[in-house]
Amino acid sequence: VMASARVSCGLEYPNVYELSDSLQDSTRAGYDFISVPLAHPRFIREHVEGDAKKRIGAFTRSDLLLSSSEWSSLIVGRISATAILNLESSVSSLRMNSEETINQELTFAAHLGLPAVMFSLSTDRCTNIARIIHNRVVQGVCYQVWVRVPMQAPEEIAAQHRSDKKQSVDGFAIDTWTWWNKFHSVANIQKKIGLALEISADLPEQSVIDRWLGEPVRSAILPTSIWLTNKKGFPVLSRAHQLLIKGLFRLHAQFVISGPLRHQHFKLYQQYLEHIIRAQLEVDPLTDFARGYEDYLQCPLQPLMDNLESQTYEVFEKDPVKYSEYEQAMYMAICDKISEEEKDTKEIILMVVGAGRGPLVRRALAAAKGAQRKIKVYAVEKNPNAVVTLQAQQDEDWGDQVTVVSCDMREWDAPEQADILVSELLGSFGDNELSPECLDGAQKFLKEDGISIPSSYTSFLSPLQSPKLYNEIRNCREKDKHFLAHFETPYVVYLHNKKELAPSQSLFTFTHPNRARVIDNTRYKCLQFQITEDNVVHGFGGYFEATLYKHIVLSIKPETHSRGMFSWFPILFPLREPVPVRMGDIMEVHFWRCATKKNVWYEWCVTSPQIISIHNPNGRAYTIGL
Repeated sequence: VMASARVSCGLEYPNVYELSDSLQDSTRAGYDFISVPLAHPRFIREHVEGDAKKRIGAFTRSDLLLSSSEWSSLIVGRISATAILNLESSVSSLRMNSEETINQELTFAAHLGLPAVMFSLSTDRCTNIARIIHNRVVQGVCYQVWVRVPMQAPEEIAAQHRSDKKQSVDGFAIDTWTWWNKFHSVANIQKKIGLALEISADLPEQSVIDRWLGEPVRSAILPTSIWLTNKKGFPVLSRAHQLLIKGLFRLHAQFVISGPLRHQHFKLYQQYLEHIIRAQLEVDPLTDFARGYEDYLQCPLQPLMDNLESQTYEVFEKDPVKYSEYEQAMYMAICDKISEEEKDTKEIILMVVGAGRGPLVRRALAAAKGAQRKIKVYAVEKNPNAVVTLQAQQDEDWGDQVTVVSCDMREWDAPEQADILVSELLGSFGDNELSPECLDGAQKFLKEDGISIPSSYTSFLSPLQSPKLYNEIRNCREKDKHFLAHFETPYVVYLHNKKELAPSQSLFTFTHPNRARVIDNTRYKCLQFQITEDNVVHGFGGYFEATLYKHIVLSIKPETHSRGMFSWFPILFPLREPVPVRMGDIMEVHFWRCATKKNVWYEWCVTSPQIISIHNPNGRAYTIGL
């Protein structure tokens, strides 16, 4: 059952008399799959003791009713709800019988090759079912496990209208997210296990919805009872529900229509979902560029150690925002350095260090032309392959306005000093591609009153909830590295299936030119984040904000992200184990930027609300080479 660019929608049957007929009916109505019980709900099975233990015959329908391809793509099997409830019984015979029943159904689901099985959680007492599911999944099964959890418990909805709100009823937690979190944690956050979120008629506040959207939602259950009826008699959803559907669709969740028919035909529900997705999905440049990269882990670039390929340059050069902002910054700097009265007699000296294939050179020439100032540009680039492109443009377009220098900026002996030094050495965390070290070495080319673009940049951190990313990282272990190396490596990733648990805070700031007598780019800082809800922290999102010149700013910080800019995805600093947090907790994280003559690396640890030891000590898992 694969989600795609279109809405993937299934229909839930409480019970089925003729399976093939029901499947055909749902297909004609536009549904992609159906959800049916694996065994009849009233078929009693007594595996431990009782009269039914001696019953002869099959416990469910034959696999010959459908073809193997139909079983494996069109049917989601539901596990007996009674067996799930009795699994936590204090009566051992009931518990043991339920365990046998569930194992029998899971074995049959594997025999059929079903794409998914589903069961409902109705309480936070779920340790036994979590154990059974975990043991099945680690053995290797073909199916996904969808855990059906209501977005809000009936008791929680009722409590919203009371002045004496309770956190539990008769010892049961009424925050349904805690049911899911307990189950998922006991089952060790397995990748095969996903959430089937049952949408409530009255939606909770946005922070609660966002917490659910940070979980691995595989499907959304839409009861027919939450649908409204418009003037023409067709089913519709409230505006708030439409926005939720949009968010779930972006997580590639599949939808399941559940409950009795309340309108003319079941096909109307599916058609309406298609309609609102088509009507509401707006694609901005960042979303369009990032399609397919959602939550995909990438190692950060090391442009000092490695030469970038032509394709990498080409991708970054397509950014519609970054280079226009650079051009505006250079225009302002050029106008400030040469007044209107001096424009016919003075020439600006501008150096682009790390020129790549020349996008900043082209923008510098355009800025000077717009400002009606004379300009001389030095394009300094260490990658000999990119220098070929620069020299070709010099011969064909730029002429003697541009001097191409094939050299590492740290080793170049400039023939004259620059009025403006321009670079695009920033990484996802600002300094993680060694912009400070490079520009400190290059600032000797700059006049005392010279301008650096960018003039400063600051890294930012925020705590993240993302079981999906935690699972992705856990699966990245490499045999020849330290057994914790995959949890001590920062990753560049387009953060998608996640929730930020607190606003980002500033970490390290670097300013250029750096006129300190002794330049030291090592850093340390402790940040404290106020947690406003019960949740789990799986790592920290890293971002940056850079001031190019005066008020011209580039940012990938969530609160101030430069709209449409896609040159940088955030960076993720994982935690080797998830940290549960409660509302009111202070999340305290320590960060270091360490350096030797050959390498730079980050170390980090958590000291509140629990202690998680130093990650990446001495750069054992990850360093950035100078």
